Amino acid sequence: MFSSAWRSVATNIETQLTAAYFRGSSNKLRLQLRIAIPSGAGSIRRRFLAVPPVCQSPVNLQKLRKVGLRGMHSTLEDVKLESMQVKILPALQDNYMYLIVDNKTREAAVVDPVDPELVIKTVQEANVTLNKVLTTHHHWDHAGGNEKLVKLWEKELEVYGGDDRIGALNKMVRQDDSFTIGSLNVRCLSTPCHTTGHICYHVTAGDGKGEGAVFTGDTLFQGGCGRFFEGTPEEMYEALCTKLSALPDTTKVFCGHEYTLQNMSFARHVEPDNESIQQRIEWAKLRRASQDPTVPSTIGEEKIWNPFMRVHEASVQKHAGGATDPIVTMGKLRKEKDNFKA
Repeated sequence: MFSSAWRSVATNIETQLTAAYFRGSSNKLRLQLRIAIPSGAGSIRRRFLAVPPVCQSPVNLQKLRKVGLRGMHSTLEDVKLESMQVKILPALQDNYMYLIVDNKTREAAVVDPVDPELVIKTVQEANVTLNKVLTTHHHWDHAGGNEKLVKLWEKELEVYGGDDRIGALNKMVRQDDSFTIGSLNVRCLSTPCHTTGHICYHVTAGDGKGEGAVFTGDTLFQGGCGRFFEGTPEEMYEALCTKLSALPDTTKVFCGHEYTLQNMSFARHVEPDNESIQQRIEWAKLRRASQDPTVPSTIGEEKIWNPFMRVHEASVQKHAGGATDPIVTMGKLRKEKDNFKA
């Protein structure tokens, strides 16, 4: 009972502090907490030594936002591909930022840098040259750190995105626009639906060889997809089943959130006889038990277990009511997922 209550308190505090930070508040905030501690709860109190039960003291928002009251949600991890290295950087409650490093030139770009201080620290420790920001969409938990990063970074940064609501944007991109990160090629995929200006970034070696990677923000998750806040089932179908599905099956998928277990629970609900889903759930449970990230997956794997990329399959269509139109199936799945309780 106590642990549940404290998790609620911690989450509430982090949410308020983060919201205050992104509203432009000072880096220092005077935080006053009045929390009743039941007798005999000394072990719980010790978890919160940084914020005593009754306190009125300056709180560094940056530190709390980065490590939280309970630490990062996942470990920092490096994924090494033939032509690039991708550093997985956890942020906020369940977000992921990514530092993409070209192996040949050591030039780098960061995806959705909502925690600028962690990005800068990682760049400096890796001794790479950061010159680009790739923003998937305008939501604050993805683009909210852009302006601060541009301000803190001593060199000019090119800030890419597909929506003029993105902070510090100076490189507007559309479908099939391309640019480079050192010797790496980047192709922009316009994937409107979650937001109208959502962009996925497909990164490959300059010679086209080896594994590529796609950074999908809140369009494609492992085992799921983003909510249709500003779009339609037709648009999400186009994004997932036409554009992203056309990428090589070996393409690594780096999504915007740690949602794998929640999404896979719904996938199992849709296709209870799909053994690949159950196997991935067991694997993900082991990863999360040690706070290891479950990203990346691959495009080929998503075609095997992600119901939103399997809307052509008879088993998925049957679950969604029997309609053989994959776009109708897409819409029904999303509506069901919006209200699904694992």
